[in-house]
Amino acid sequence: MTLQIAVRFAYQPLYSLHTGGVVAFEALARPGRGTAHELLADARRNGRLAEVDVGLAAEAVRQLREPQAALPLHLNLSARTVAAPPSQFDPLTDALSLAGRRTRDVVLEIGPPFTQIPADLLLTGMRRLTELGFRLALDGLGRGDLPLTLLASAPVDLVKLDRSVLRGLPHDPAAVAVVEAVLHFASRTDNRLVATGLETTEQLESARRLGVRIAQGNLLAPPDGDHAPLPAPDAPGPFIPGTARARRVGDFLRPATTLPEDATCDDVREVLAAADGPSGIVGIDDRHRPQWSIDRTRFLVAVTGLYGHALHAKRPASRLADRPHTIHADASALEFLELVTDADWGRTGDDVVVVDDRGRCVGVVLVNEVVRGVAEAKVEEAVSLSPLTRLPGSDAVARDVDRRINAREPFVAAWLDVDSFKTVNDTAGFAAGDDLIRTLGRTLTDLEARLRRMRVSHVGGDDFLIACDVDEIGTVAAALLDTPWSADGLPVTVSLATLVCGNGAIRSYKDASRLLAPLKKQAKEVPGSSWVLGRPGSDRVEVLRGITTRGLPSQRVAGF
Repeated sequence: MTLQIAVRFAYQPLYSLHTGGVVAFEALARPGRGTAHELLADARRNGRLAEVDVGLAAEAVRQLREPQAALPLHLNLSARTVAAPPSQFDPLTDALSLAGRRTRDVVLEIGPPFTQIPADLLLTGMRRLTELGFRLALDGLGRGDLPLTLLASAPVDLVKLDRSVLRGLPHDPAAVAVVEAVLHFASRTDNRLVATGLETTEQLESARRLGVRIAQGNLLAPPDGDHAPLPAPDAPGPFIPGTARARRVGDFLRPATTLPEDATCDDVREVLAAADGPSGIVGIDDRHRPQWSIDRTRFLVAVTGLYGHALHAKRPASRLADRPHTIHADASALEFLELVTDADWGRTGDDVVVVDDRGRCVGVVLVNEVVRGVAEAKVEEAVSLSPLTRLPGSDAVARDVDRRINAREPFVAAWLDVDSFKTVNDTAGFAAGDDLIRTLGRTLTDLEARLRRMRVSHVGGDDFLIACDVDEIGTVAAALLDTPWSADGLPVTVSLATLVCGNGAIRSYKDASRLLAPLKKQAKEVPGSSWVLGRPGSDRVEVLRGITTRGLPSQRVAGF
């Protein structure tokens, strides 16, 4: 098909918020007159919607040039077009063939309206496109008429959240809840969520903190603009207090009660009937690989009923067994819970068989123990967080400092304090003081996300502790001291006391805390937002920021 009017295409990048790199380009039609929406509306009135829609997609392929051609291409189609006969897509597949591109390198973004055509026709069309090799995305979630039933059943790889929802970030709790819900859906269905139309840095950082990993919008790069990489965090998110790593299935491992795969029901009954019998049995082959599993309760009900023993006693146990639920020992506790949730309702309480890389049984885990362990970890995490800043208490930095000391790593311990915070509360009010602390907490959380080795704690009140690498402290200080802080219009200054700890310079977190105390006092004696730096065993205190009106008194710390 030949378009009746000249149409050029702009290619807008989609960014990974994890790496900061461009991961794909979306082709946006720019007709010589009017808009793409008007062009498609006119085509629909003339009964040529599918023809024009596919023709635009094919033209976008033809106009594609380097460097866009090296990455996946997103093309827009209306839901009505997707339901069209297969022959309608020949111009697109022909254009891809001539351009030397594969269908699997193309993502077809399906947009509203969705409810004007039968869902079964739309799903049939979507499946046909996936059979051709195309990947699919649902566009306009939150703006159009996308039914939840279609969202749940569509064979898509991506879901694009509309800017109308994202405009509420980060301050609208309802908008945050919607993003969290869609992220949960995407995680459970192996889809990826794309945040579109990001307009402010606050929206971008909020989306990143919530867990969105792909984004696009004029804030990041306008269509056909410069496509420089985003500044991306070195770590995927802020430090979570508690254990050093997330709970793994191996943490809940129990020895498995096993029998050969050819065991009889009598063999199983003898084991289960014992007073301290296991909750289940795993049948294994000669390579110790699980072949079946038996739940104690269901088995005993089957063999102890009327004629049960006579019917089953000498028969293979496998006839009353189930296919085992298996999971790798390195899987996370949350992956385990997803496995259990997806199981048949009658088997959600079955023991889960843990296997190694070769598929051999290494033990079992009990559902109730994992659920309790995850719940306890969540409670511990919640208790450790400040209700104002959602930052952990001093234990987080204490663990990190002790780890660095044991590893003989140089690092910086820092203490951030708001100057005259009582005066702030007395003058601007407690609410304004709380808002100031929240803002400081968000700034520190953002820094922690950007700096791979930084750890932050909210000790309480207006005091924060920081541990970071020596080459990170400059970035931290600039972010904290270059910001004009205020509480309800009242200017506020902050003091940053830092202790540079070389290899073996201190023995414990307690030592670092004790040495920071006089440095903090000296920092607060410097007018304005200040930064002072000291070292264990040295009398010298360097004033790196602040208005110096007099020399700082030298203070020797006993024992160093």
